[in-house]
Amino acid sequence: MIRFDNVSKTYHIRKFQKQVFSHLNFEIRRGESIGICGANGAGKSTLMRLIAGVEQPSSGTVERHMTTSWPIGYASAFQPTMTGSDNVRFIARIYRQPERETLDYVEEFAQLGAYFHQPVRTYSSGMAGRLAFGISLAINFDCYLVDEVTGAGDERFRKRSHEELMKRREQGTLVMVSHDPHMLQQYCERGAVLYGGNLTFYDTVAEACEVHHGLQMRAA
Repeated sequence: MIRFDNVSKTYHIRKFQKQVFSHLNFEIRRGESIGICGANGAGKSTLMRLIAGVEQPSSGTVERHMTTSWPIGYASAFQPTMTGSDNVRFIARIYRQPERETLDYVEEFAQLGAYFHQPVRTYSSGMAGRLAFGISLAINFDCYLVDEVTGAGDERFRKRSHEELMKRREQGTLVMVSHDPHMLQQYCERGAVLYGGNLTFYDTVAEACEVHHGLQMRAA
């Protein structure tokens, strides 16, 4: 289980202050698949980083009783001067995974070719996302966090991504953010809408998408 208890998040930028969340309270239970809708700038990426522990809340607490992946596609987790393969080796050692097996899995999955042995700073955003996706799936987490990276790559990569994500959903917990209602409904059962600094949950993804669409139409 992952529990947010009265969590707020505020960024202080020079003389400007932006409050992203205010007093979030919710739980993500083991085995759930949750699809989160939200407009650009609503705080979806910030929420995913808080769930993962990549960022800390300004106030309140986040309890984690499950291991979580970093947000898939979050390339800032990499050391940019190191090669993709060296980043994989480093992460495999941290998580005590077999190095050779992890390297082989990520190289085959991410389809980076010769770039796998080049510095990550030379990667496009899509390439870095595929590398992050591959490393995340190579490690057995209880909860996987996905940020629409399944749209990257060719048809083979998208097909493989779909198969692997469905497998992880059946075996564990999945939290996904996307602008594509079809994608959210394909992978997730429970829905949520991020709006105005609050996260509201719904029984189905379809209901959450309908509410999100209505909010977007009202704002237009």
